Amino acid sequence: MTAINKLVIAIAVVVIFGGGAALTVTQSRDRGIPVRFDVVVRRDLVETVTASGNIRAGLVIEMSAEVSARVIELLVEEGDDVVVDQLLLRLDPTQFDASVSRSQASLNQARAQVNQQEASLERAARDYERLRDLFTSDPLLVARQLLDNASTDVELASSSLESAQFGVDQAVASLDEANERLSKTFFRAQIAGKVTRLNVEEGETVIVGTMNNAGSLVLTISELSRVEAVLEVDETDVPYINVGDSTILELDAFPNRLFRGVVTVIGNSAIRPPSSSAGSGQAAAIDFEVVITMDDPPRGIRPDLSVTADIITATRKNALAVPIIALTVRPKEEMEDGTRALPSEVGEDDERTRGPLSRPENEDVEGVFIVVDGQVRFAPVEIGITGQEHFEVLTGVSEGDTIVAGPYQQIRELSNGDRVQDENDGSSATGSGFFGRR
Repeated sequence: MTAINKLVIAIAVVVIFGGGAALTVTQSRDRGIPVRFDVVVRRDLVETVTASGNIRAGLVIEMSAEVSARVIELLVEEGDDVVVDQLLLRLDPTQFDASVSRSQASLNQARAQVNQQEASLERAARDYERLRDLFTSDPLLVARQLLDNASTDVELASSSLESAQFGVDQAVASLDEANERLSKTFFRAQIAGKVTRLNVEEGETVIVGTMNNAGSLVLTISELSRVEAVLEVDETDVPYINVGDSTILELDAFPNRLFRGVVTVIGNSAIRPPSSSAGSGQAAAIDFEVVITMDDPPRGIRPDLSVTADIITATRKNALAVPIIALTVRPKEEMEDGTRALPSEVGEDDERTRGPLSRPENEDVEGVFIVVDGQVRFAPVEIGITGQEHFEVLTGVSEGDTIVAGPYQQIRELSNGDRVQDENDGSSATGSGFFGRR
């Protein structure tokens, strides 16, 4: 076989297969684009906000060191149940006992000085009265200057007595302070609960916190009759949450079990303010703290366990619903003139870089593609709440309408008038209805 004959045969094969492929594509287009169909029906919808966080006790007492000393006696272990005023541990009181003794001695000294000043005042008063009586009986017996000096001595003695009495008050305050510092060497339970964290061992030295250094956190007591879930919720979800919203909780430590709770606190400021990450060069995620009080905490629950919560923000009974994947958007100008808008080119102006005044209003229209007689038409819709898999539809479609519900890429590329077929069996939809209902 010559080279020319081989070339002719190759060209013929290419033409045959190319023509077959073109014919297949043409027939496929005639039959319609393969898509998934769904029917608009009424459903019960529940809108939720999902967030994660950790468990904490409803009442937590963290006991820190208020004096620096060595632990000489540790009377509890982590996990122990304690009652109010139970002695938990003792610090070495040696230096504080000495301070109490020193303050007591200072008080005794101040009181002795008061006694001395009282005696001095009494003597000065007697001397003044004696000179006054003599001066009254005969002014020539006592010089006026001596009488004035005696009066001044009385005033000085009175002031000295007052000063000594202030010294007693000061000594009493110092003794109270010393006794208070001594009492800080005894750690007693302020509430009944469980010791959920113990950070010291017998023989360790605890220190007092300063402005730049945190003090020793000795132990934590948690009252677990009331348990809370502390969640971090994104700023975009916070406006939909209200105090009193019911929640469904799931704990990793208790698999295959669901618990209920109620939102009791919504933070008024971000957990991590933007100013705290201003120097990182990246926009920080803004999260708010939301606290949920559990209705039925299980036995054995502990602080810091991981928890995931669905916060129920809205419910709808018997609402018209469409699958989330069925909703798409089309530019407003496409709806007005019927032409297909071209995708934006790389480098074009991004609306996120523009302010609200310069950004076009109603740039996109939300809607679904309704199928009638094998053809689709875009129908703008008004959306209500968002369920787990469906949107509530307020206007734009009616119960029983057949709509395109996937795949996403096909929905994104559909245009008014395109023919479609069910991707499962190849048949075209023949749903009935009219478009653009309001």
